[in-house]
Amino acid sequence: MKNIKQILVLLCCSTLAFAQQTPAAKQTEAITIEGATAHIGNGTIIENSLLMFEDGKLTFVGDAKMKIARKGKIINAAGKHVYPGFIAPAKTLGLVEVDAVRASDDQDEIGEMIPHVRSLIAYNAESKVVESMRPNGVLLAQIAPQGGRISGTSSIVQFDAWNWEDAAVKVDDGIHLNWPNSFKQGRWWAGEERGFKPNDKYKDELDEISMFLKNSIAYGKASAPEMNPAFAAMQGLFTGAQKLYIYADGEREMIDAVTLAKNNGIKEVVIIGGYEAHKITDFLKENNIAVLINFTHNTPEFEDDDYDLPYKNPKLLVDAGILVGLQNASAANFQTRNLPFYAGQTVGQGLDKEIALQLITSNTSKILGIDAQYGTLEVGKSATLFISEGDALDMRTNILSHAYIDGRALSLETHQTELWKRYMGKYQGK
Repeated sequence: MKNIKQILVLLCCSTLAFAQQTPAAKQTEAITIEGATAHIGNGTIIENSLLMFEDGKLTFVGDAKMKIARKGKIINAAGKHVYPGFIAPAKTLGLVEVDAVRASDDQDEIGEMIPHVRSLIAYNAESKVVESMRPNGVLLAQIAPQGGRISGTSSIVQFDAWNWEDAAVKVDDGIHLNWPNSFKQGRWWAGEERGFKPNDKYKDELDEISMFLKNSIAYGKASAPEMNPAFAAMQGLFTGAQKLYIYADGEREMIDAVTLAKNNGIKEVVIIGGYEAHKITDFLKENNIAVLINFTHNTPEFEDDDYDLPYKNPKLLVDAGILVGLQNASAANFQTRNLPFYAGQTVGQGLDKEIALQLITSNTSKILGIDAQYGTLEVGKSATLFISEGDALDMRTNILSHAYIDGRALSLETHQTELWKRYMGKYQGK
């Protein structure tokens, strides 16, 4: 018994040593931020701004020269910049901690058609990977499952919570579908010819998806003798309560996916990936399809692609009038904290800096359906924002001094910052 007690004490100490920072308490005092350059998130900049928020909501956003009483705690942010919290869509943050440790990996369930699998209930609010997002201003994310044909249901969370219930911002917002490829690459290790060749099973895979959708529709119209969890989970797609997020990159795949979804009465469709979306912009606009673009820091997929296509893809779509956000699926989970720098890279491709900012703020909030509360600094919206020493899209100057989620002041300490202080103290002292 004594040994058991000692083990329990050690486990508790270990948990405390490695646990996430304690979530912030509810805002009780009004806060005023004065003098910062405010990047509203909708393309507007206020050079010498005044922001006030109370009870988690923005109550004033305007020019600091206005004669209005300042409330509560006043933060002098002259020379600094204030931004809405950045949003990372379609990520597995909180679902997997260490890829090589199976017990910490809950991003992929067994099965092909499993829309009833809910990512939210597996979300680990105390993830160290999640915690590492905040010092770069990434404060919200859509947590999405992976694997199979229909992976499951996503939810949107904020990154300062005790548990998944506290973290939830929008529950079960959408279903995630991995669209099959019309071409497949030869597996040289299996003796197959290198290069791409038609996928002989493509039509069968489409028929399988079509049949599942039709069965889901029939299930919703009839009084089934017993509940089918998979078909029941699909019903929000046909009422417009949920969105269908389709992972597709090829021109043909995207056209087939959108056409099949619309023909089956699915009202809201978003493309994730969209490598060749610049080729079908008229089709996407005609069907009101938004695109969460894939990893921008990458090499071209095909020999005849422009060498810089992945880098300039967001600008091509923005210029064509498509609603675009950055998803960066090819980046490892921990690299999601670099989301603002991926957005900053698009400025080098010709995007205006405030439009680049929209790729990870207002555009993404619209795509995810949370724009009534998040994505911009506007009166009445959530006070989810941060103050940076400089340009938040530049890794050299994005140094946060304050961050808030729903008005709650966050700790910006993480395992990474602790290690940085430890070793900088060692080497700077030499």
